[in-house]
Amino acid sequence: MEAEEGVQQPQLVLANKLFLLTQNDVDDIEKVRLRDEVFNFIITHDMAPLYETLVAGKVLNLDQTALDAMRAKNDDELKKLEEKIADAEENLGESEVREAHLAKSLFYVRIGDKEKALEQLKVTESKTVAVGQKMDLVFYTLLIGFFHLDFDLIDKSIDKAKKLFEEGGDWERKNRLKVYEGLYCMSTRNFKKAADLFLDSISTFTTYELFPYDTFIFYTVVTSIISLDRVSLKQKVVDAPEILTVIGKIPYLSDFMNSLYDCQYKSFFTAFAGLTEHIKLDRYLHPHFRYYMREIRTVVYAQFLESYKSVTIEAMAKAFGVTVDFIDLELSRFIAAGKLHCKIDKVAGVLETNRPDAKNALYQSTIKQGDFLLNRIQKLSRVIDL
Repeated sequence: MEAEEGVQQPQLVLANKLFLLTQNDVDDIEKVRLRDEVFNFIITHDMAPLYETLVAGKVLNLDQTALDAMRAKNDDELKKLEEKIADAEENLGESEVREAHLAKSLFYVRIGDKEKALEQLKVTESKTVAVGQKMDLVFYTLLIGFFHLDFDLIDKSIDKAKKLFEEGGDWERKNRLKVYEGLYCMSTRNFKKAADLFLDSISTFTTYELFPYDTFIFYTVVTSIISLDRVSLKQKVVDAPEILTVIGKIPYLSDFMNSLYDCQYKSFFTAFAGLTEHIKLDRYLHPHFRYYMREIRTVVYAQFLESYKSVTIEAMAKAFGVTVDFIDLELSRFIAAGKLHCKIDKVAGVLETNRPDAKNALYQSTIKQGDFLLNRIQKLSRVIDL
């Protein structure tokens, strides 16, 4: 599952095409093309186990002749790998034995046999001494996890990698792990941590096997906008040279980021609408599409209201380029959910902000915790008296 520098891992490209085949927003003509590309890729790489899974899931139609041919090639290649392992164990040293087992692991990875690949990677690990080589095996496991979106496997592998780094490990692998963990956090809706990890890796990015640099910048901007305050966003994202050199290549993303920071809300909504499909058809962001849409609207509405003690609904609707009824419905939902600190005076057509007092909130919290502590002490004193 290795990829050349600057090239996305082919199996992850395949995984994205398989994802698009399940989406209603992709038109039928495009799906026919994708289905052909998936089938051709599977045939080229003799991925019999994956093909059987896709046929069972009715993603692809069964071609028994092609399946039999792939199985025959797999059996032949596996036999050669077994012979190579036996020869290495009998005639060669430990490093050659490890390499033979690694070749078998990568064979299972290539043909899409998840269970056997993980099992063989464990066998290879038992033959491995160097921390760097053990880390490489963890990265193979992580790629399998991202192909199948097995978040439990990914989580355990990241923890394992961190423990290995306590024994040693180079900075290049540590930086790569940050991107893997960032992608995991984003895929599991921890956008704040994902943004921090992506921003830490922005100047040292080398994980082209996961996604191209353009996609990395897209993820960095998308997660940062709903996670960072305005000052941090300006310093780390809006003015970041690494982002500025690439952001223009991604449709709507520059307008999306800059219009929000510059308070050009009408332009922001236009860019936001254009970026919607990109987010919806992203394999990792798709499950969180509705959540992200709500969060980004919360950020932009809160930013607008920050400047006012009170403002007319009509003025806000005009600033965003939408109708009064739309903004009224939107705000009422967010206010009811506790996302925005304001109230609507429907009769006067005015929004009045009521920002929480941070000092007062801290005082109330201290009083509450003090009462709780006193109650615990009283209970403890009764026990001691007995």
